[in-house]
Amino acid sequence: MSVEIHIVLFILFCMFDVAMIYVIWNLMRKTELLETWVEEFTTTIDSVNNEIKTIDALGSFESDDETGAIFKQIQETINRLNTLRGEDVDDK
Repeated sequence: MSVEIHIVLFILFCMFDVAMIYVIWNLMRKTELLETWVEEFTTTIDSVNNEIKTIDALGSFESDDETGAIFKQIQETINRLNTLRGEDVDDK
């Protein structure tokens, strides 16, 4: 009787270990996907920021009244995205 109880407990323990291994593997896979997405998002934000600086290298869009207002809104949106990635960037 004691041997059967030990065998059942051993099997239950092994099943629990397998379940825990799957849970850990699944969470690790999801974390890696999220890290990849964050890296791509950060790269995209940097790229957009660099492109908008290149487009308005002379400052002509920023200085124009109507275009300047829209340009400043675009810059503010990019700055908000920069704060989402965890860095304070004050490019004005």
